[in-house]
Amino acid sequence: MNKNIKLAVAGAVLALSATANAGIIIPAGDWTIDINGNVNGFMSHTRADNNVAVTGGLAYSGNNDVFGEGAPSGNTTQVNNRNKQLGLTTGLLPAWLGFTGKTRQNDLDVEFTISLQPQISDNGITGDGATAHSATSQFLNRQAYLSFGDKSWGSIKIGKDLGIFGSDAILNDMTLLGVGAGGSISGSGDNTTLGGIGSGYIYAAWKGQVAYTTPNFNGFQATVAITNPNQIGGSNDLATPNAMNQDRYGFEGKASYSFAANDVTGKVWASGATYDVTSVYTTTAETEQSHTAKVADIGANVNVGGFSATGYYYNGKGVGTTFLGLLGTSATGQRRDSDGGYVQLTYALPTKTKLGVSYGESNLDLGTGDTASNLVKSNQRYTVGAYHPLTKHLNLVAEYSNVESKSHEATKAESDTYSLGAILFF
Repeated sequence: MNKNIKLAVAGAVLALSATANAGIIIPAGDWTIDINGNVNGFMSHTRADNNVAVTGGLAYSGNNDVFGEGAPSGNTTQVNNRNKQLGLTTGLLPAWLGFTGKTRQNDLDVEFTISLQPQISDNGITGDGATAHSATSQFLNRQAYLSFGDKSWGSIKIGKDLGIFGSDAILNDMTLLGVGAGGSISGSGDNTTLGGIGSGYIYAAWKGQVAYTTPNFNGFQATVAITNPNQIGGSNDLATPNAMNQDRYGFEGKASYSFAANDVTGKVWASGATYDVTSVYTTTAETEQSHTAKVADIGANVNVGGFSATGYYYNGKGVGTTFLGLLGTSATGQRRDSDGGYVQLTYALPTKTKLGVSYGESNLDLGTGDTASNLVKSNQRYTVGAYHPLTKHLNLVAEYSNVESKSHEATKAESDTYSLGAILFF
């Protein structure tokens, strides 16, 4: 199976029996080709309990999306004063078709990976994303990279793949096999749902990178990477969108230690990222403000018997919330502090059904030049879920998530998402 799909499903604490298997293996001359991926679909129903929009809030309010700029896109059904959102949607992990080729040449392990991510979520009038309101429903391309190396000295990767910082946070999130937080961007016009993104961790995203990974030293491994400098997103204040210019390549890194002792297995990790950013904002005249956006995290996953526990925490300056750089600076270009994390516990029943509960929170402080406003102060989420292997490769998933978004002016939005569906790996 494709390396990152395998990590995504085997690293998730609800990984089921099929998820560690390879995909469809085809010998092809000097190469071994692995065709792999998943297909999933969920019926999702989100109800807004409080119709107050919070800028940057993830709770569905009936009249805002994740950016606080208007109603969700796509053909969602909204009734009762627009406080409900219904859809057939792809989950947090998009449908996936990956192609990986491996060979051994000149004492080097050489690999390439290309993957495509279609999804079922577009329900516009044409059903295929051809209409303007379906612009968010795109055919994704999350991986296109080459790598080479040897177990004696490590490996080098060049291309597009999952980011380094925050990667273990999402790979250990139980909602990776389901929906998690819905509503704000999980309407049937968007590619994927949020899961625990923005309510416990910042999205690792898929980044152009040059990365070096060390050999595995009895469970210890580290990765350092130069990343696409344009990874910090978009604008410094959604109320007055302005430019964000990157002054150098980004730097990301991670160190981890995997262990096994008797019946106990687990992993601990720490990662970080820095990006130099110049904000261009406008008061009475255009002004530039330069700063370094930086963030670090720490996490652990421990498994014993049928139990699996995960704990995670991050802290950053100028990196904002939900997506790296989103709302990271004030209206005058000053960094905002942010932090968050999640705790999660799952248990496998004798029937192999896994039950899980997770609580996550992401916080955003005011920066210099900010005043109390409807800017998000915190996004909090708890999720309960059941994940059952119906066959070796097919898994049924049922989840409930509650999301509460609080602003700095003491307003809040709250929503509940119920989802039921299935995910199949090959």
